[in-house]
Amino acid sequence: MAWNEPGGNNQDPWGGRKGGKNEGPPDLDEALRKFQEKLGGLFGGGGSGGNSAGPGLTAGFFGVLILIAATVYGLFGIYKIDEQEKAVVLRFGLFHEEKGSGLRWNPPLVDHVAKVNVTRVRLHSAKTTMLTEDLNIVDVNLSVQYSILNAKDFVINVRNPENSLREATDSALRHVIGSTVMHEVLTEGRTQIAVDVKDRLQQYLNAYGTGIHVETVNMEDALPPQQVKAAFNDVNKAREDEERFKNEAQAYLNGVVPEARGKAQRIIEEANAYKSRVIAESTGEASRFEQLLVEYKKAPRVTRDRLYLDAIESVMTSSSKIMVDVEGGNNMLYLPLDQIAKQRSSGLENTDISPEVIREVSNRVLDQLRREAASSRREVR
Repeated sequence: MAWNEPGGNNQDPWGGRKGGKNEGPPDLDEALRKFQEKLGGLFGGGGSGGNSAGPGLTAGFFGVLILIAATVYGLFGIYKIDEQEKAVVLRFGLFHEEKGSGLRWNPPLVDHVAKVNVTRVRLHSAKTTMLTEDLNIVDVNLSVQYSILNAKDFVINVRNPENSLREATDSALRHVIGSTVMHEVLTEGRTQIAVDVKDRLQQYLNAYGTGIHVETVNMEDALPPQQVKAAFNDVNKAREDEERFKNEAQAYLNGVVPEARGKAQRIIEEANAYKSRVIAESTGEASRFEQLLVEYKKAPRVTRDRLYLDAIESVMTSSSKIMVDVEGGNNMLYLPLDQIAKQRSSGLENTDISPEVIREVSNRVLDQLRREAASSRREVR
């Protein structure tokens, strides 16, 4: 039943009072006042009713707000620094301090904390076209590995350190490539180029105060432009052939020279041996002659005849023909020993004369001739 219908006692749902008098909805100010009184009772603001709790309630409420705000402010200022990092603290934009690893706190909105990883090795790659000293164009691929050596310089001195590193790398690379001929850039000069680029790049970064330390510089590739690549390949092939021929010639030289030196040393040793042998034989002959001279002085005739017979024997031993002239006679005896031996060696089957027989006959004839010659000399004397 509605509140304003007959028999409804004329009760207003907003007022909630009997008697049918419409007093309106509850006052919001009264509800807020009751809430403040309760808060004042919690924070020692006084008793009940009226405005006596107003000042205490206001002070306690703002104290709570300040406490909450201070707690939140303090929590926002807590941060952690890893082992690999260093923190650069700027207070009102100026350098304040540098902190190491651990749990740290700095007041927010007052200090600005920049964390920098000082142990991680970073990589920067560059690909560009360069002009060499001999006015040729090459495409160069380069990679730079670097780390942060000084966190303060890295954060404060340069606005964009990575951009400075990129520009410094291009500058150092152009300076080194521009001072090198193309053949060195494309072949064996890459290692030295990387070393020179690293040194010059580190000089630039130190001059800028970036706090960056260059670990290594790797020259990954260096190629001629695509339009002339075929011609450069032919040139490189010719250079490779040149190196191969040089290596083959060097190998031949390494084989021939030791062999020639060995032959020369062998000839020298043979000459020294021949020299020693000749000297020894000459010394022996001289010694024998001296001894023979002593004997000759003792018996001249006997020694002279003995020397003559020895000389004749040595001559006749190596001779294949013998001619004997007997003193006092007109006949000359000729013995062709070589022909006799040749006939025997040719394989004549109808003769029974052996070399031993021929040698024996020859010796007998010679002995007979010697005896006749000796007897005829004695008769003449």
